[in-house]
Amino acid sequence: MPRTEIAKVKITLISLCIVLSVSCTKHASPPVKRYPFIGRIVSLDKPNRSAVIDGDMVQGFMEAMEMTYKMKNAGEFNQLAAGDSISAELVVVDTIDRDADPDSWLENIKVTGHSKPVAAKSTAQQHIPATGEEVPDFTFTNQNSRRISLNQYRGQVLFVTFIYTRCPFPDYCPRVGAQFAQLRERLAADPALSTKTHLLCISFDPEHDTPKVLRDYGFSLIHRHSPAMFDRWEFAVPRAADLAQIADYFALTYKSEGGLITHSLSTAVIGPDGKIINWYHGNDWQVSDLVKDATGALHA
Repeated sequence: MPRTEIAKVKITLISLCIVLSVSCTKHASPPVKRYPFIGRIVSLDKPNRSAVIDGDMVQGFMEAMEMTYKMKNAGEFNQLAAGDSISAELVVVDTIDRDADPDSWLENIKVTGHSKPVAAKSTAQQHIPATGEEVPDFTFTNQNSRRISLNQYRGQVLFVTFIYTRCPFPDYCPRVGAQFAQLRERLAADPALSTKTHLLCISFDPEHDTPKVLRDYGFSLIHRHSPAMFDRWEFAVPRAADLAQIADYFALTYKSEGGLITHSLSTAVIGPDGKIINWYHGNDWQVSDLVKDATGALHA
């Protein structure tokens, strides 16, 4: 074969390799789903550009419920007021990367009406876990059908958060579960923390979240079937009769609506002495915040 032909073949092969290399390194975009949304503004959070909205049922995704929604468009957000009725698109981005948080927000928002805003419920009587406060010895049944109590974790830093396994909204239980999975990995990588910390996810859905359901849910968060995970990270559910008292102590609000539960988020860090180190409302805390809490408590 003439040298010119050989050179052309080499150039062609090199070009093909470059194209294949570039195409192989591209990551598939995460699936994006869009749902028609109708709701009524209860309250607005301007610093975080979010709103508590009493939303109608989102067909094919979730039942009617009142919860917090984010909005990325400042212009759309700034036109809103408490009491507004709106139509919008609910955008939900599924998670492909296990380390990435799921995301969702409202866009294409239009105000369709306005009424007098419903007065917000008073939180003056709601108990807020305070730093230094001793936590009651609440009892639960864990994923292995064993009775456990909070006092048995004395001597360790205990991370407690609340979930229910059927939660459909990415920014709520799925996000908290993913954050706890990251927290578990961070703690396991630090010899000073790995044996002195414990994670506990408590369900507020005792009717559905049986030990087996909780066990499978735990496996789903680490993406493998590894019973050893429960040595440092447990999933538990209280008796239905105890749920209200537990929820009240940890400032957790919940309301069952048609099989789904409207709820707030509550995450507590409990010290080796059984007292509150820190308490977080919502889902804006970072894994590094909890690691810092634990490190400070154990060094103290």
